[in-house]
Amino acid sequence: MSLGNEYFSEVCEEAGSAFSLKVKQKLHEEQSDFQHIAIYETENFGNLMVIDGFVMLSQRDNFLYHEMMSHVVLFTHPEPKDVLIIGGGDCGTLKEVLKHDSVTSVLQIEIDERVTRLAEEYFPELCTSNNDSRADIRFIDGIQWVKDTVDNSYDIIIIDSTDPIGPAEGLFTEPFYKDCVRVLRDDGVLVQQSESPLLHMRILESMYRDFEGAGFNQVQTAFFPQMVYPSGWWSGTMASAQLPLKQFRQDDVKNKKFKTEYYNLEIHQAALAQPEFFKRLMSK
Repeated sequence: MSLGNEYFSEVCEEAGSAFSLKVKQKLHEEQSDFQHIAIYETENFGNLMVIDGFVMLSQRDNFLYHEMMSHVVLFTHPEPKDVLIIGGGDCGTLKEVLKHDSVTSVLQIEIDERVTRLAEEYFPELCTSNNDSRADIRFIDGIQWVKDTVDNSYDIIIIDSTDPIGPAEGLFTEPFYKDCVRVLRDDGVLVQQSESPLLHMRILESMYRDFEGAGFNQVQTAFFPQMVYPSGWWSGTMASAQLPLKQFRQDDVKNKKFKTEYYNLEIHQAALAQPEFFKRLMSK
């Protein structure tokens, strides 16, 4: 990571690559109880949040991630009412979830309150639904919360986490997934951000194994672009004990009453298409 020559650069050592954005100034920097957080004003991507040296979001392209991590799974479920978000401290995913009229409650569990408070200050457009009567935001350990939650509590679990290191490492494990299976209802669906299919197949392969071991019999990855993340190509992986994940409410997508910037019927269909290298590896 560097800020030399007015650029912020994130280096991806395993890929031998780096991504840079030209910045105007550093707006904020702090060490929270859990991680280092920095906010930059960039020249062309609006404000940029960086956690422990890794880009979390920019104002220009965050809609890609937030829409794909919410609408794909919500339109896959027959009638999502109760939603649990683990992570998601910038509140962009929460905002998208609350666009669905069928949703009656959303509990967001974020371990680091500072992420949300900084989002409210520097990314206020993502936090406009934080005071929705259906939303409940708590700053506690999501892994422990799920462990202590009663069975059959949620229709949807969205794991909107950082990379599987540090505070988020425990969110990518079979024991955690077993607790998720337990707290989901029979047709419940989990979706988890699952890194880049180009650079992080070992993480995806491990996730698929752990999902299977936890009792998720249906698994489906959705692919989407995300310029500010390594390789510019990202994914979210859905898992369910019973619900087929290639089927979704197509008529409801076509007739949705809310505005999106990226997500639509054709995008949902295309996101489920799997590259050949992905099929070969997962068939093993």
